Amino acid sequence: MLWTIVAILLILWLLGFSLHIGAGLIHILLVVALVVFIFNMLSGRRN
Repeated sequence: MLWTIVAILLILWLLGFSLHIGAGLIHILLVVALVVFIFNMLSGRRN
């Protein structure tokens, strides 16, 4: 499910660059999703 969210945000982020609609918000959401993904990967390896 996390990969689906990352993929959707990435597509929306790229569309935001091409259409200049809400690119700032989508960029922030993409960065947040990336941080959460990295945190989940690091915490999963510790267990």
